[in-house]
Formats: sequence, C-alpha cells, structure tokens
Amino acid sequence: MSQQISSGNNIPLSEVYWSLVNKADKKFSKIRDLPFYERSRYENYFFKVFKVYTQLWKFQQENRQKLVEAGLKRWEIGEIASRIAQLYYGHYMRTSDAGYLSESYVFYEAILTREYFKEGLFQDLNIANKQLRFLARFLMVCLVLGRREMVHQLVDQFKRLIDECKRTFQETDFKEWKVVAQEIVRFLKSDTAFMNIRPLRYSPVLDPNFDAGTPRASRSLRLTDAILSSYYYNEVKYSELTLDSFRMLQCLEWEPSGSLYQSTGAKMGQNAPVGVARINSQSMNDPTLPPNPRKAVLYRPSITHFLAVLATICEELPSHGILLLFLSASGKNGQISSSPLSGRNATSVEENILRDFDSHIIKEERDPSLQITPSGQSLRQNSEDAVSTPCGLSFGSHGLTGSSYIYPSDLVPFTRKPLFIIIDSDHSTVFKNICGAEKGEPAALLLSPSHAPPLISADFSRQPSGSLFTIFLTAPVQAFCLLSGISGSDMETDIFVKAEKLLSSSMNDWALTLATSDTLHPVWSQILKDPFLRRLLLRFIFCRAVLALYTPISNNKQNQPECFPSLPESLAPTAPAVQTAVLQMANVFGATSKFTLPQDITMLESL
Repeated sequence: MSQQISSGNNIPLSEVYWSLVNKADKKFSKIRDLPFYERSRYENYFFKVFKVYTQLWKFQQENRQKLVEAGLKRWEIGEIASRIAQLYYGHYMRTSDAGYLSESYVFYEAILTREYFKEGLFQDLNIANKQLRFLARFLMVCLVLGRREMVHQLVDQFKRLIDECKRTFQETDFKEWKVVAQEIVRFLKSDTAFMNIRPLRYSPVLDPNFDAGTPRASRSLRLTDAILSSYYYNEVKYSELTLDSFRMLQCLEWEPSGSLYQSTGAKMGQNAPVGVARINSQSMNDPTLPPNPRKAVLYRPSITHFLAVLATICEELPSHGILLLFLSASGKNGQISSSPLSGRNATSVEENILRDFDSHIIKEERDPSLQITPSGQSLRQNSEDAVSTPCGLSFGSHGLTGSSYIYPSDLVPFTRKPLFIIIDSDHSTVFKNICGAEKGEPAALLLSPSHAPPLISADFSRQPSGSLFTIFLTAPVQAFCLLSGISGSDMETDIFVKAEKLLSSSMNDWALTLATSDTLHPVWSQILKDPFLRRLLLRFIFCRAVLALYTPISNNKQNQPECFPSLPESLAPTAPAVQTAVLQMANVFGATSKFTLPQDITMLESL
C-alpha cells in the first residue's frame, strides 16, 4: 500500500488499518476455540473482541476510498464482515440470545448481496474457498433462524459454485465441499416443509397460554440451561448439528412475535453501527419475551468431555434453575466407520479444560448407597455387565464399550442439582434406575420406547424424518401424521389447523388436571410454571397415549414411552379423557382405523 496516505498523527493509514486487522485477528483466533458452555467466564472477553472489530469496521468505512486506492481488496472487506458474522453466531451459541443470531444474518446477507468475494473468484483458489466457507456458514445461520427460502437459494448457489470451481481448479480441491453439499441436501430432504409447517419454537401466538393455575409445589423451577447431544452412525446432520438436536434446540426457544422471521430489509450501510451495539435490535427482538434457556449442543462428544460440560453447567446452575439433558443415541455400537475416532477427539482446548477439571472427574466408588435402585438392582452392576451387554448409550462407533458409553451411574452424581432428563434410545429403559438413586434432587425422566413402532412412511423410525419420539416432543401433530401414514404433501391447511387447535385444547385441559392434582409428584409440580418443560411433559402424555392406542403395537409395552416419577392415573394412557383426545385427532385425519377403540369409549358418536 502507498505510504503517502496517512492518518492525522502522520502514521500511514495503511499501517493503522493493518495494525487493527492484526489485533482483531489475534483476538478472534483466541475466542474462536473457546467452549460454548461456560456461563460468564468469557463474557467480558467477547465484548472486547466485538469492540476491536467495531473499530476496524468503522475505520475501513470512514477511509474506504483511500484504502481501496492504496490496494485494499473487496474480499478483504468481506473477510472482516464474515468474521463479525461468525462472532455474532458464536455468541448466540453461547447465550441463546436470538438477537445475536439475527445480527449474524444481517452481516452474511450483506456479504451475499454486495458480492464481496466475487472479484477474482475463479482466478484465486483461496478466494473460492472463502466464498464456499461463507456460504456454508450462512446456510447454518439461515437454517437455525428458520429462513427456509434463503436456505434453498444458498444451497443452489453453493452447488453451482462447487461445480464451477471443479471445472476451473483441480477437482480434488473440492471433495470436502462436495460432502458438505451432500449433507445439507440430505438434511433438507429429512427436515421437510411439512415438518416446519409451523415454528418449532414456543410461540406466544400459536401455542396456547396454558393455565397451570397454582401448582401445589413448595418451589417453582425455571429451565435455565440445556445440554443437547445426539450420536447415531451415519445420522442426518449438517456440519455439527444433528437433526434431533436441531429440533430440540428450536423447541427450547421463544418464537418472536415481531418481525424476526420477516424480511427486515436491514442493510449494512456505510455508517451503520457495528459491534456491541445491536443492529436493528428493535425490529429483530421481542422485548416482551423472557430470555431463552442457554444450550450446549455437543456433537459426538468424548465421554470425558460430556461429563466435564455437565459438571460445569451443574456448578453454575442458579438456585431457581433446572438443567434439561437431552440424549439421543443407540445402546449399540454403530457400524465401524473408516475413521473410528473422527468427530470424537477433543480439541486441544477441550483437553486443557479436562486437565483443569481433573478434581471434578467422576470416579467410581465402593459406596453402595450410590448404586442401589428401588428394585434392588445395582447401577454399578449395570455398568460392569455392559461389557458383555450394553446398558447405556453409545457415543462412539468403536468397540471400547466402557469408554464410549454413557451409563445411568454416570448421571447420578449430578442429581445434586435439579435435572430434567430426556433419553431417546433403544436402551432408554435402563435409565429408570436413576429414579430412587439420586443424591439430593429427584430427577424427572422422559424415556422413549425401547422398540421403534412400525411406520408406514418409513422402513425405520429414524428415516426419513428423524427419531419419532423426538418429533412427538417437538412437532406432535406431524409425528401423529408420520405414525398414521399421512403424507404431508397431501395435507390441507385447514385440517392441520383444526388438529392443532384440538391438541392445544386437550393439552390445556391436561395442564389444569396436573395443576389441581393431589397426587402429582413434586418433581412435576415444580416445573409446571415453566412453559418449555410443561409443553414437553404434555406432549409426552400425548405421545404415550397415541402409541398405547396405535393398533400395530397397542399390546407391546416395549413400544411405550415411560416417565419417572409416574404421573397421576387421570392422565394415564387408559384414562378416558386422554384416549378421547387421541381418537378425536384420528377422526380429524380420517385415521381411526389405525387405532384401537376402547369398548367403554363412544366419543366418536358425539363428534
């Protein structure tokens, strides 16, 4: 760059600019690999990084023309904008604040519309890779944000660019990008438009305002944190976000009632403020809603890393908080992949965290009080017998059973804090041994069926749309249709709306029944005022009743989900009020023949 261009203190502008770039790069490289799950340890550092990038962005805006004349390239401007977008998305992952997700979208959209990486795209392999990385990251933001039209637009552009680059450069340079393209295409084929016919997030407009009354509990807990982890061999995913975790992540967030999912027209103008100050936050956030629960999404974690994350979050859990633990995995080792350890090795940062956490690593003790369950069975015996018969969840594809399995006894030490545990697995039932073995706080458990029900629309319950149990908890009407063999492409909107209203009415009645029950266990009554946990519990009641009446499996207990502690008999699958709601739903879709009608219920005559 020309040394003739200088700032007010005679330092060349080019030197000032590159000094800011180097400072920002150093801070960015440090923050990029920090863990997402620690509540406030790195909060101040994030804002310091935002501040540096604010200075850098404003400096290049104010001196854009002079810097361009001195040799600044458009792709270098795009690189700064992309870094800022990455910072916003990373902070969303750490805080679950949807405002940061929206601001990430604003910057990525500006990069797209201004084509910062277009110049030299097919002359420089480095620029081509930057454009592909930008598109892949923007795809993730749009996917989580729910901008499906933009997702499909980006997928088409991504695939075209890969094809063009393969013709221009060496094809071998783009093999990994081709895999990324295949991942997102497969993801979208599984997560269809029907599965997203309505937002999975909790909507003040669409979801009923359940009147839980005044639950008979000595305290009320609020969902403040969640750990979401899924592992299946060859499962549907995009990047490090699996389909089941993706759905549960959305299910544990508020759907803004404002314009977040509308086109805001936000642009990154020459004088637009950047950094800590929110970009168009008024139009993208709903200030009337409470904060989202913080979520740690773990992709194929090592067991030691999983336990470290769990321990850290439990240690930081506020006194009024409860932690949701969602684990979706098989009880059997998957097929051996070509790289058994791929996706499971901890990064150097994670290893440092584990070393710092040695004093908190769970060690097995000989204390029998830790292991005895209400049935008299030993949790430790479960773990020891797992070498020959797995009694936990497999989070690895290799054969080292002990090091790749999560056992019920692994979770027991953390029951000193309130836990809401959801296990979606063919070995889910072994986790009921936690009930009665807690170390201070009774745990709430929702357990999937151990056998997958036969689906007319798929050969296996995880294809093509993900785990059926997780779908029931996140999109219950769609799950009912999948089970009944009803095609989403043939669904009439008014029929779906009628079914949604019917289910909402039934769930509102069940919520009132729970709140006024004299026999409701305190574990459940203390979470009734939390909208996310209450909705999950009510959807579980619906799922359990549907599967109990579904004719192909109605007499098979292995196809029934379970919850611990037990719920009142008035909401059992055999309760007339619950069965009536299921059969009314079947009548709406014309699927009554697929469900067993109890002889003592003649509700269909009154429809």
